[in-house]
Amino acid sequence: MEKMDSKDPPSMPSTPGTPGPPLFGGTGADKPRKKSLFSSSSKCLTVDTWPIEEGGLPAVNCGIKLPPTPVPLTKKVLAEFVGTFMLICAGAATAIVNQKIDGTETLIGLAASSGLAVMIIILSTGHISGAHLNPSVTIAFAALKHFPWNQVPIYIGAQTLASLCAAFLLKAIFHPFMGGGVTVPSVHYGQAFVLEFIIAFNLMFVVTAVATDTRAVGELAGIAVGATVMLNVLIAGPTTGASMNPVRTLGPAIAANNYKGIWIYFTAPFLGALCGAGVYSAIKLPEEDKDALKQPSAVSNLRRKGLIRQGYNLSNFKRSDWTV
Repeated sequence: MEKMDSKDPPSMPSTPGTPGPPLFGGTGADKPRKKSLFSSSSKCLTVDTWPIEEGGLPAVNCGIKLPPTPVPLTKKVLAEFVGTFMLICAGAATAIVNQKIDGTETLIGLAASSGLAVMIIILSTGHISGAHLNPSVTIAFAALKHFPWNQVPIYIGAQTLASLCAAFLLKAIFHPFMGGGVTVPSVHYGQAFVLEFIIAFNLMFVVTAVATDTRAVGELAGIAVGATVMLNVLIAGPTTGASMNPVRTLGPAIAANNYKGIWIYFTAPFLGALCGAGVYSAIKLPEEDKDALKQPSAVSNLRRKGLIRQGYNLSNFKRSDWTV
């Protein structure tokens, strides 16, 4: 085999599980090799590496992250209170302003307000409390064993208290226009029940997908759930107020002393959420087989092909040498 040129290896994009320079960075061959450092957010299990020959590929370090530190229950409950308070303020206040200025906000504005509020809250507090914001979501998660039952009363208590605080604050600000913030049916009770069931089903189906399935893009959970809320408001806003949430109805109803059809909003969202979560859990793909994890990854194949081009005889290596 002819001796390889001593030029520096070309820059390659970094991929998960392999070290290397950034996508648009320079070469790192002239920099001294350092051992893996332990960061505050994650730790990596590393092994000693052999010296790199001329033209060789960089060593592979594992990227196994240890579980994050558990969040105290007090902080979870506080985040849930703040998130629910923000949601009720945004949704009810937009409806009240729409009533006050004779419908200028329009249905599109009402849908955008609720959807954006949910998206912002999930992105800001989802990593702390999970951003349930809704007793039906909390109970559906608990029913599917994604949330501990002993924390359900605490979460629902925080959500209910936040709804009451937000509703009475809006009453003090917008009196006497509080009636616009109450979700009441404008159609037959049976029709309203079915609509609330459907939109709660839609919401929980999407929430279960992005929150419990590792194949879903969890980073886009806020956008997906917010868009679902917007769609639901466009569907049921003119007929039921598109509550989807018992505490979205409870606080404003008490503040405005308007309990018309309130039983619909205490039953349909729970049933719809349970069905939505159950249906997604039934149709989602099974977990990957353990044998699939033993197959060489794409990164391993790239390393293998690179060594073949350099003239190495790979028959002396075990297949396990190519797994990361």
